[in-house]
Amino acid sequence: MKLDRLIGILSILLQRDKATMPYLAETFEVSRRTISRDIESLCRAGIPIHTSQGAGGGVSIMAGAKVDRALLTTKELEAIAAGLKSLGSVSASARYAQLMEKLAGPHPPAREGCVLIDLAAWHKGSLSEKIDKLQEAIPAGQTVSFRYYAPSGESCRQVEPYYIVYQWGAWYLWGWCQAREDYRLFKLDRMAGLAIGVPFEKRQAPYPDLSDGRLFPAAYQVEALVPARYKWLLVEEYGENSFTQEPDGRCRFSIGFSHLDSAVGFLLAFRGDAQVLGPQEVRDALREIGAKLKKGT
Repeated sequence: MKLDRLIGILSILLQRDKATMPYLAETFEVSRRTISRDIESLCRAGIPIHTSQGAGGGVSIMAGAKVDRALLTTKELEAIAAGLKSLGSVSASARYAQLMEKLAGPHPPAREGCVLIDLAAWHKGSLSEKIDKLQEAIPAGQTVSFRYYAPSGESCRQVEPYYIVYQWGAWYLWGWCQAREDYRLFKLDRMAGLAIGVPFEKRQAPYPDLSDGRLFPAAYQVEALVPARYKWLLVEEYGENSFTQEPDGRCRFSIGFSHLDSAVGFLLAFRGDAQVLGPQEVRDALREIGAKLKKGT
């Protein structure tokens, strides 16, 4: 809906100094012409928006301007506040709280709203520091370097950062990896020693493709039978349609995993009660773990 898009554009402009037309068009999946009409609508509604052309240009709210709360309904303010609070949960600064105060004005909504979102991890301190550094490096067009710990081993990476992504219950960096010469997704929890580096010439970076098939190709299609008491685990991890129930009550599932360790780790959660039908590599890995446990090694 147009109103939802206008609220979204206004929210973005409240959170950053400037946004480009291509960025807004891509974010809301509409044409640049549509974004231009939306900007005109916001101007007619009394929002003092300034646009500039050329390199370094974009759309911004004029400095010193105040936003009239009457333009937003209570429910819309609650939705924006929930989003700002969620970002504030992983920020070391108070800028999101300050934004909420600007939106609320002298007469905040009578009720808080019913949505509470905490995006922080257990180790919030280090996560907030990484996010704040990336929020500094991305607009400035500066590289970042860090030591990365992955299942395949440790490595030092130099990356041109473009997006901070929250997906699958964790935070990631999407950027151009100079070592791999391709776009990569890096989990912030696996980074150590994150540092801001030198300026780089920005590429026409694609929006992150976060589809499972792109990032986690199913190299191991695991088929197994588990007792019905593990329904909760299947529903929690893969949804209510991830399995079928056999006449004897057991649950049959076929789930793809990108790594052998991921497949084995998931099956171990069934405490030896899973009858693994395939593939053979997964069965062999489980058998090897069982033999080690039996020996007490």
